Amino acid sequence: MSALHLIPHGAVAELKLDNPEKLNAFTTDMLAALDSHIGTLERDPEVRAVVITAAPARAFCAGADILAWGALSPRDFSRHWVREGHRVFDRLARLSKPTVAAIGAHAFGGGLEFAACCDLRVMAPKATLALPEAQVGIVPGWGGCSRLVRLIGEPAVKEMALFGRRIAAERAVALGFAAEIAGDTRAAAFAIAEAAVSASPRAREVAKYMIHAACGEDRGAMIETLGSGMIGGSADRDEGVAAFRDKRPPEFTGE
Repeated sequence: MSALHLIPHGAVAELKLDNPEKLNAFTTDMLAALDSHIGTLERDPEVRAVVITAAPARAFCAGADILAWGALSPRDFSRHWVREGHRVFDRLARLSKPTVAAIGAHAFGGGLEFAACCDLRVMAPKATLALPEAQVGIVPGWGGCSRLVRLIGEPAVKEMALFGRRIAAERAVALGFAAEIAGDTRAAAFAIAEAAVSASPRAREVAKYMIHAACGEDRGAMIETLGSGMIGGSADRDEGVAAFRDKRPPEFTGE
């Protein structure tokens, strides 16, 4: 059984990292489970928001399990571990439903990149952020040098990735990475998510696409998704499908 669980709570679903003996670090099985859970969340119309949590440990997520990737060949490390992790994290970032991360402890490396995929983040007072990959001879591979730069800017990312410095919760709020600091991050994250579920899910989905298109999060796909949404509700679209089905020339009206 994977150490990443999807737990239903009515309109709010919980994605929980549950690998505390390894500081909730990601394994191959956890990446596969995350990919599967995202697909489930996308298809479930009853879920209107998602909260990301982690089992109690000294870290919300210490990143990627070194023993999981350390024995891989250079080809498998880059082609499968890094590329596959990046694909799954990108999929989380582009989930159509709003996501809130409850960062109750330190978020390092891939754990920080995981939290960066969420729409909003709550941090515990003593939680810190770090990109320590250089300490084990690698570089951030799941968005630390791309998505995170868009979120908090080049200087702060360089501070972590090049100089090994940590960013405390108060500074994370000042940088815009975290929305607030809370003693009980899970409760705070659920309160935020539950307060939002009464809003139009379709309006929030489209707003998320528009924001992502503006900030460069998969801009091409977001623009085409918005355009397809506009044309998908048109009479011309229905006529085109009907004409193809009936094997006749379409009669478009522009409606």
